[in-house]
Formats: sequence, C-alpha cells, structure tokens
Amino acid sequence: MFLALREMRRAVVRFGLLVAAIGLLVFLILFQQALQDGLLTSFVGAIRNQSAPVLVYSVDAQRTLQGSTIPPELERQVRGAEGVGRSARLNQSTFTIRIGEEGDSDAAIIGTDDQELVRPTTLTAGRRPEREGEAVGSDGDFRLGARVAVVGSPGVRPAEVTVVGLAEDLQLSVTPTLFTDLDTFRAASMAVNPGATAMLPNAIAVAPADGASAERVAASINSVAPDADALTRGDAADNSPGVAQVRQSFQVIFLLYGLVVPLLTGLFFLIITLQKAGSLTLLRAIGARASVLAGSLLLQVGIVMGLGLAVGVGLFYPLSRTGVGGLSLRFDATAVLAWSALLLGLGLLSALASLRRVLRIDPIEATSGPGVR
Repeated sequence: MFLALREMRRAVVRFGLLVAAIGLLVFLILFQQALQDGLLTSFVGAIRNQSAPVLVYSVDAQRTLQGSTIPPELERQVRGAEGVGRSARLNQSTFTIRIGEEGDSDAAIIGTDDQELVRPTTLTAGRRPEREGEAVGSDGDFRLGARVAVVGSPGVRPAEVTVVGLAEDLQLSVTPTLFTDLDTFRAASMAVNPGATAMLPNAIAVAPADGASAERVAASINSVAPDADALTRGDAADNSPGVAQVRQSFQVIFLLYGLVVPLLTGLFFLIITLQKAGSLTLLRAIGARASVLAGSLLLQVGIVMGLGLAVGVGLFYPLSRTGVGGLSLRFDATAVLAWSALLLGLGLLSALASLRRVLRIDPIEATSGPGVR
C-alpha cells in the first residue's frame, strides 16, 4: 500500500487525468442507461404499469393496442378459455385535447369497463376515478384537478375529463395518457366522430382464475382462439413495436463504452509498468517480493477505478433528478451498482497484462541492465 500511494502522490496529475476520464465514461454510461429506461417507459409505461396480468390483442394488430380490434366471436372465445377469471374490455385512441387556455396537444385515452382490473399501479397523487368523466393522468403531463377538453368535430361540444389522480411512468407511445372508464372513452370518441354507431374493444384484459398463472392463461387463450394474441403484462410491454430496436441500439452503445473503460485503464497501467521497468527490477533486486509489487499495482487499479466510479456517479446523480426532452430520468440504484461492479471487474481484468510483466521481472537483470522480459 505504501508503494502504491507514494507513486500516486508523486504522479497526481497523471492519475488524476485517468480518474477524470473514467469518471466521464461512467457518467455517459449511466446517462445512456437512464435515457434508455426513460424512452422505453415513455413508449410502454401505460402497459407495463397497469394492473391487468394478461392483455389479449387481435393477432393481426402486431401487438399495438390502438391497431387491435376484438370482434364479438373472438371476445367470446377469450372469455371462455380455461383459466380465465375476470376479464374487461379495453379501448385506446389518441385524441386532440385542450387544457384551459393552453394550446391543443395530443393525448392517449385508455378506457375500460372494469377499473378495478385495469388501473394504474403507480398512483402518486389524488385518487382513482369513481364516476364518469374522471381519469388518472400521467404525472409529468397533467396536474391534479385539471379539466381536459377533448376537441371534437366542428359544431360538436367537446367531451370533458377531470384529472382526479396522477401516476408516474404512465405514458403510451411517448404521449400524455389518461386512464378512465369506458363511458368516458365513448363520450370522447363520439365528440370526434359523432356518426360512429358501434365501438369494438381494442383488447381484452384478463385476470387468471385462482390457482392459474398469467403465462398459463395466455397460452390457453392462444390455443383456443387462433385470432387472438394473448400476452402477459411484461411480454406485452417488452414486445411492443420499437422496444426491441431501441434496446438493441443502446446495447451497441453500452458495448462500446464497456470496451473503452478497460482498454483505457489497461493501456495506462501497461505504459506505466513499461516506463518504470528499471525501478521495479531494482526493487526486486533489493528484496521486494513479486507479490508486493503485484498487490501495489492492483491497489492502484482499484483506487483509480473506485474514484472514477465515484466521480461518474456524482456527476450523474443531479442530472437524474431532472428530465431530457420530455423524458423522465431516474437514479436506478440497482443499475448503478451493476455497472459499478462490472466496470470495476473489467478494470482489474485489464491490468492482467501489466500484472504479468511485473510477476516476470527477474532480479538478476539489475546487474545486466534495465528491462522486463
């Protein structure tokens, strides 16, 4: 430890620059991770954070809620499948809305005839809807008590919705989202299209019967209804269009960052080891054990990586309390710990080349000239 700290004090600028570089890379990794999570949540938060364990789409909808239509015969097959306990109709569409004197904007409205089965699970303020015309809204887009007017066709009175509750991570397709009952959804639809005569559900929400799992019920529905595409809540979110592509894009970025950190660390300590080859050989010649020199090297790597991680996390934390371009960022302690452990392990692994050179030092070379074989 004495050798490691003494050398770091003598070359504080050199080691400080390495710590700063690693800290910046860690910050960028954590920022990209938060950006990915925020983007995916804005795409499918309303699906992932609602309470129905199983969602059933029509098979030709490609797992998009608004593009799905459930005809009466398919609905009958779904409700009659083995293991189905409670079920509810689900409708979703995107409407033009206006709040007070604010300009027009788009919002997704999700309506259901069973608000106990289909409800937001992340309520942060207010209460759940109790009567027609009330809704729970995404907390980043609405305020409690806001009166939302659904802009209808010319000459048609707008439908009104009052936000009585707020929930986090509730957006759908990066759009402000409202959860309400089916009658309120119908009123909004009639305001936009007064001539509509029938409204088929976009999906069926299902709760398994006692003793049945969501996976088993989804498989049962798919087996008896060839035109149905039943998915568990998690699968419905993960398999929504665009989610896999977003994940793959960010995985490439994470891979590149993950390679840069150990390469930077390994190259730095390899150069340092080569530069002080003569000093290390002399230390071995006067009795310093190879294990002591190796331990000093690993300690330096650990200190540099630890300080770099601390710098990166320290830079990321205040940013995680804000948002970027309408996306909410969050400090995910699990992700931070996972990345810290991974990068620390990669940093130590990258020092193997330097460690091997240290362990191969022959003390006899002190009498014949500097260098490491």
